[in-house]
Amino acid sequence: MRNLLIPAFVLGLPLSASATAGDVDSGLKEDAFVGAFNVLDVTGPKKGESLCYRCRYGGRPVVSIFTRSIDDNLAKLVKQVDEQVGKNKDQQLSAFVVLLTDDPDAAEPKLAELAKKNGIEHTPLTIFDGKVGPPDYKISEDAEVTVLMWKDNRVKFNRGLEKGKLDEKTVKDVVENTGKLVK
Repeated sequence: MRNLLIPAFVLGLPLSASATAGDVDSGLKEDAFVGAFNVLDVTGPKKGESLCYRCRYGGRPVVSIFTRSIDDNLAKLVKQVDEQVGKNKDQQLSAFVVLLTDDPDAAEPKLAELAKKNGIEHTPLTIFDGKVGPPDYKISEDAEVTVLMWKDNRVKFNRGLEKGKLDEKTVKDVVENTGKLVK
């Protein structure tokens, strides 16, 4: 039997992220329209309020991190994305983190501590009430973390990860792709 090499674009894989073991199909696909959804702002400029950051940021380049848990690797990812946002203010790079949880009251102090401990200044940490996430976003139940990046309200990058698969290599890949949003 002959082995055939099939280009990634034929299989529908994103060209900007390298699929590896632990990746799951989660979230909006590349070029999909990014719809509105509300979150509770825990650490951002509208702390304590419910709002739509997708709406607030408009057509800007945006990094959104959906997560079901908080750990050291998530903290590294958020910190490095936050640094990119700070460095790229002129290009209006924006970001926000969405914790998907069924217990928002218990989650608030954890997000506040994450921001304080890691010096997160430019990236609001928010809560979505419910582990499923915004229905139109199609966040997989198998994904512990889903990173979506968009510009002009169209998805440019999508990466879903199983529990325990967010590591330093993945953080580096996401941060590199963040830089491509503003080029």
